Amino acid sequence: MKWTTAVSSVALSLSLLGSPLAQAQSLQDVIDGEQRSAENAARDKHRHPLQTLEFFEVEPNMTVVEIWPGGGWYTEILAPYLRDNGKFYAAHFPANIEREYYQRSRANFLDKMQSADWYDAVEVTEFSPTEASTIAPAGSVDRVLTFRNLHNWYMQAGEDGVKAAFKDFYKALKPGGILGVVDHRLPEDRAQEDAKQSGYIKQSWAIQYAEEAGFELVATSEINANSKDSSDWERGVWTLPPTYALGDEDRDRYEAIGESDRFTLKFKKPEE
Repeated sequence: MKWTTAVSSVALSLSLLGSPLAQAQSLQDVIDGEQRSAENAARDKHRHPLQTLEFFEVEPNMTVVEIWPGGGWYTEILAPYLRDNGKFYAAHFPANIEREYYQRSRANFLDKMQSADWYDAVEVTEFSPTEASTIAPAGSVDRVLTFRNLHNWYMQAGEDGVKAAFKDFYKALKPGGILGVVDHRLPEDRAQEDAKQSGYIKQSWAIQYAEEAGFELVATSEINANSKDSSDWERGVWTLPPTYALGDEDRDRYEAIGESDRFTLKFKKPEE
């Protein structure tokens, strides 16, 4: 499904041409652009979008898929960055998904995609960890990116769900294409049961599942690491910001810790 917002007047076109976003020459320009909400931009200190997207070698002329973009935190950056010279697919929750939270998230995302010109080239597709998904035409994609989602698939569908996800990503990528993965890191010495409830997942598992799907590990990065996160919170990763699952209880403590400790992995689909 492709969502298009037409420019309604010459005056609007001229105003867009004069905006910092339209004049953007670099990824940093887009990250600093007016299209980003103040709330999202405030989280850059935890999520490091410039360093993360540079690590994944994302260029403005590429075809990129973001898996489960949620409310569009990274979409606010990727959509305008790729709008003129690249192609951006947002593989969101399936339209027929039953859980109300996911339905609401998808509907809000689609509304967002219709809200401004910088989203007019976004193509919304679907991804499910429990059934084969077409996130983009096979062999057409330069980059597949997913941010803090593996743990969801593991909690919902176990190892099979994560393995199925990597197979879909492999199918969509061109030979030589890159898969970028960021997620909450479960310490390697922790019990498997912790991964089913905490929202954290082991880095070694992510590497194993990706390699089983045919990917080669290119590099790991500590861009999104946080040594203050002990990964053993009462309400799992959702205890920490931005969720604050305990409300005001010890909020200052969790704010000082910051967002979760995360692994950042770069894989490649081998050249044919």
